Formats: sequence, C-alpha cells, structure tokens
Amino acid sequence: MTALDGFVGKLAAADAARDLDRSVSCRLPDLGQVVAGRIARGAVHDLAAEPDGPSLPKADIRLTMSSDDLLALTSGRLAFTPAWASGRVKLEAGLRDMLRLRSLL
Repeated sequence: MTALDGFVGKLAAADAARDLDRSVSCRLPDLGQVVAGRIARGAVHDLAAEPDGPSLPKADIRLTMSSDDLLALTSGRLAFTPAWASGRVKLEAGLRDMLRLRSLL
C-alpha cells in the first residue's frame, strides 16, 4: 500500500494532475489483489486493497503490474516508460486521461 501510495501520490501531486479527479486502480496479479482509490485535488484518497475478481468496478485509470515491479518503480530501480514499453506494466485509460498521463510519466 505504501509503495502504491507513493507512486500514485507523485502522479497526483504533479502540476498537470492538479485538476484531475479520477478513480485509479492497480491490479497486482501475483498477490491476487487490486488496490483502488481516487486521485483528486492533488492527492490520493481512499486507497484500499480488495481481492481480485470480476465484480470489481472498472476504474478510470487502471494499472497492472507485479508487486516486485511496483516496488522497483517506487524505489527508482525501474523507469515507467521502459517498463510499459516492455509489457511489464500495463496502463489502461480513456484517450483524454492517456494524453494527460503521458505528460506525467
């Protein structure tokens, strides 16, 4: 939770995300968990982990990665763009969100 809060918190605090108000989730398949919350007002709100399953609502911004890759991203050992380009990290969002996230990542 701390690692995800740090990673998403950096995104939320960026100037380009100042007006962003979106639900966000991170699926961690190796743990069978999805951590979901909200990016709003320059911060992350209401992060909570739930068991992965088809009944979970779709977030506006969805990340998928292993827990090891999440820790590597937050520690700086892994950069987002190469991880995304190689398929280690998946990012799903609407076109408008993708364009905005591009400037953040």
